[in-house]
Amino acid sequence: MRCPFCGHSKDKVVDSRESREGQVIRRRRECLSDECARRFTTYERVEDVPIMVIKKDGRRERFDRKKLLDGLLKACEKRAVSLQQLEAICDEVEGMAQDGPDREIPKQVIGECVIERLRDLDDVAYVRFASVYKQFKDINEFMSELKGLLDESTE
Repeated sequence: MRCPFCGHSKDKVVDSRESREGQVIRRRRECLSDECARRFTTYERVEDVPIMVIKKDGRRERFDRKKLLDGLLKACEKRAVSLQQLEAICDEVEGMAQDGPDREIPKQVIGECVIERLRDLDDVAYVRFASVYKQFKDINEFMSELKGLLDESTE
């Protein structure tokens, strides 16, 4: 931190206090330059970098946890899947995006993650979600997906 008065790069923190309900830390600093020795205040806050979803056409859109949860709730309507299980899926997707270097996640990665989790939780919810996510072109594609699911369950 450079002193705003003399530009010296060495200082010491004299006092630190939280403000704005813990969102910001206020620090009183003292310049260690023999000629200056003045005090100044700095504020420290966590940088809010939004998570972005990369769409199929390359557009970027803010990640909306509520939108993901709404889709999951719709797929699991009248099914024996708890809200905690759906929240866990949302947590996993959000965690993947936060762990990425750019805080960006392709829509396909989200879809594949959700589909895999739903396949383990509930077959009907999986088929409902897959029918929207995979955008089947005709009934044959849909039936092929169902046959694959049936083959897995009989093994």
